[in-house]
Amino acid sequence: MRRRELLSGIALLGSGAVLARTREEAKPAPPPLTDDWESVRRQFPLDRRWIQMSQFFLASHPLPVAAAIEMHRRGLDENPFLYVEDNIERFEKAIRQAASEHMGCKPDDLAMTDSTTMGLGTFYNGLQLREGQEILSTTHDHPATFRALDLRAARTGAVVRRVPLYTHAPEATADQMTQALAREIRPRTRVVAVTWVHSSTGVRTPIARFAQAVAKANQGRAEADRAVLCVDGVHGFGVEDETMASLGCDMFAAGCHKWIFGPRGTGVLFAIPAGWAVSTPSIPSFDRIWRREMPKAGEMTPGGFHSFEHRWALADAFRFHGGIGKARIAKRIHQLNEQCRRGLSGMKHVDLITPLSNEVSAGLVCFNVAGMKNTEVVTRLKEKKIIASTTPPVYGVDCARFATTELPAFVQKFVRTGKAKLEFRGLAFVGPDSLRGLRTVLSASRQNRLWQMVDVLYTN
Repeated sequence: MRRRELLSGIALLGSGAVLARTREEAKPAPPPLTDDWESVRRQFPLDRRWIQMSQFFLASHPLPVAAAIEMHRRGLDENPFLYVEDNIERFEKAIRQAASEHMGCKPDDLAMTDSTTMGLGTFYNGLQLREGQEILSTTHDHPATFRALDLRAARTGAVVRRVPLYTHAPEATADQMTQALAREIRPRTRVVAVTWVHSSTGVRTPIARFAQAVAKANQGRAEADRAVLCVDGVHGFGVEDETMASLGCDMFAAGCHKWIFGPRGTGVLFAIPAGWAVSTPSIPSFDRIWRREMPKAGEMTPGGFHSFEHRWALADAFRFHGGIGKARIAKRIHQLNEQCRRGLSGMKHVDLITPLSNEVSAGLVCFNVAGMKNTEVVTRLKEKKIIASTTPPVYGVDCARFATTELPAFVQKFVRTGKAKLEFRGLAFVGPDSLRGLRTVLSASRQNRLWQMVDVLYTN
C-alpha cells in the first residue's frame, strides 16, 4: 500500500468516527404538545378515512417514535459498525431507564425482548422445575402461554394444570377470580401463570390481589418450593396506571408495540430477584458487549442482532407516553370504554361480554350481535369504514372486539352527516363528583352546549 493510500484510509476512518459522534449527539425533535386529545391524535399518521378501533393489535408509530426510528436507521445505514460501536451502551441504557421510570422498577430489573411471546417463551423455557412440581395456569390465557408452559413441562416432568377464573365473563368480579385462583394453589405449585387482561373477553384480572393470594400460600414454604406469580401483561401495559410494585408480581412480560405506542418488534421482561431465580437463559445474551457488570436480567435478554433502530427508539415511545401522562391516559381509556360498554348493554340485540365494572375491565370491549357471526359483525363495520376485529378461534370464544378511542371521529363521520344518532344518558353512580358532573352537563344542555361540556369533562 502506498503512503498516500494509507493516509487517505486513515482520513476516511477519522471521518467515520466524526460521523458516529455526530449521530451520537443527534437527538429527535422536542416532545410534541399533547395538552388536548386532538393534539395527541395528530401525532399518529393514521388513515382518517377509517374509524380506527383496533389499535390494540398493533399501534401506529406516533411522529416522535417514527422520527427516532429514522434517526437511528440513518446512522446505521451511513456507518453501521461505528454507529453501534460508539452508541450501543448509551442507547441500551436509555431504553432501560425510560422503561424503568414508566414501570416503577430499576433498569437492571429489565430484560429486553421483541414481543410478549418472546418474553414469555424466554422465561418459561428456562423454568427450573423438579419432577412432581406443577404449573398453575388458567383457561383464559393466550396460546403463547399455553404452548410455552406445555413445552417446558414436557422437558421437566412437571404438570400444567389450567383452571377457569369465571364461567360467565360479564359477571366476573375481582373477589370471584381471586378466590378461584387461591383455592387452586397447592403445596407443589411452583409457578402461577396468569394474564392481566384477557383478549378473548376483555376481563381485567386483579393482579395485586392474586399476588396477595400467592404470598399467603407461600407462608412457611422453603425458597425452593416458593410459588412465583408470572403475568402476561400486554393489554394492561400502557392502559392502567400501575407499577411493578403496585401489581406485586414476580415476573411480568409485555410487548411495547400496542398500548405503549412503541416501535414494532419491541418488548420488556421484568422480574424481581426471586422471579429471576427460578429461570435460566435459553438464548445467549449479547449484553456483555456493552455491560461492565452483568445482572440476571442482562443474561435473560436474548442476544443476536435485532432491529436496532426500533429497539433504540423505544425510549422515545415511553417518553411520549409519559408526556401525555399515565394517569391521564388510564382515565381517558376507561371513560371512553365505559361509555361504550354501557351503550352496548342498552341494545337488546347486543350481548356484551366484557363486564360493565371498571374494576375488572380495561381497554378492550368484546360483544356479539344477535343473529350474526362475529366475522359478519366485523365485515359490516368494515363496510362503514370502522375497523374492529374478532377473537382468535383458538380461544374457543367467538366475539367481535374493539378499543374505543375514536369517539370524536365517530361523531364527525356519522353523527354530523346524519347517518347515526348519538344519545346522552346521564348516569351518576361513581360518587359525588359524578353527580356534580351530571348536573353541570344538564345545565350546559339548557344553553345548547351539552356535547361541548361532555367533551370537556371526558378530556379532563
